[in-house]
Order: sequence, then C-alpha cells, then structure tokens
Amino acid sequence: MSIVSNIMEHNQQFVEQKKYEKYLTDKFPEKKVAILTCMDTRLVELLPKALNLRNGDAKIIKNAGAILTQPFGSAMRSILIAIHEMGVKEVLVIGHHGCGMTQLDSASLVEKFKANGISETVIETLENSGIRMDRFLRGFDRPEEGVKHSIDMIRRHPLVPSFIPVHGFVMDPTTGKLELICDGYAAMEAKKAGATE
Repeated sequence: MSIVSNIMEHNQQFVEQKKYEKYLTDKFPEKKVAILTCMDTRLVELLPKALNLRNGDAKIIKNAGAILTQPFGSAMRSILIAIHEMGVKEVLVIGHHGCGMTQLDSASLVEKFKANGISETVIETLENSGIRMDRFLRGFDRPEEGVKHSIDMIRRHPLVPSFIPVHGFVMDPTTGKLELICDGYAAMEAKKAGATE
C-alpha cells in the first residue's frame, strides 16, 4: 500500500471517528507568539511539548535550519502576516543542535541536484538570473550562528514593528532542552537605552 493510500485510509477513520474534535481552535494564536524553527523531523512533536504548546497556541513556521535567506521570502512573509493579521506580539527563532544545515556544502548539494536529473543548463540559467546557489543554499557553522542571523533579519526588517521582541533559542533535539541565545526583551531595552543617551 502506498503512503498516500495509508494517509487517505487513516484520514477517513480520523474524520469518521471525530478525532479532530480535541484539536478544534481558531486561526489566531492563543499565546500571541510566532515561532520560526527547523523542519527537522525530531522537532515535530518534541518542540510543542517542550514549550508547553497546544494546538492553537502559536504560529509555527518551519524551514531548513530556521534560516531566513532573504528579507522578502515566504518565511518572512509568514512572520509579517502573523504579526499584522494574526495578533502575534512576540517572535521566537528556535534552531537545534545536530541540524542538517550545519556546515552544509552548497557545491555538494548542487552536484546532488545534477545526480537527480537537474540539468547543468537549469543551474546555469538560475545562476545567470541572479540566484546564487552558495547564498540560496547557505548553511552555518553552528546553530547559534543561524539563529542570530534570522533574528537580525527579523529585527531589521522595515515591516516589523519596533515593539515586537524577537527571541532566539537552540534546542537539544533529543531532550527538548532550550538554551536562550538572544533575549528579545533585553535587546529592546538596550536599544531604548541607546536611543535615549
């Protein structure tokens, strides 16, 4: 049986047995928080449990490495919509140890594209159109570095209000233990103090 057949069979039973009822909520995050985190499979259930989040508590935006690669990409758009349309008052960036984006080799990944049938012409066309693979596929040396990069992009974004604190964490993907990397409240206070001096 294929994965799609398994999913459809399970889904039919899920709906018929009304198992969805315990997840009912609305689209506005109860805790008024948006979380940018990694798509790593280890975090699917671990992250919400480790943060005491239930369905409906937060907007969770996932991508590879919790990295914002461009200020006007889809992940940043999701953060902006969460703030301006969904009532989000704080943003958390959560990376994790053992991330696949750590020391990602963009040249090696391009070779895998080719091995999977993507032609050299397509890659050259993209590069000639301004899509630099080394930037598009950028990883980081340490997860803290990736978290700080994304925090900086969010804080500096011209469409993010100055009153939104942006916090950064690195999570242990085995235990769920969080390490605070950047305290958004402290950063806002420091910015205020610098502005008043």
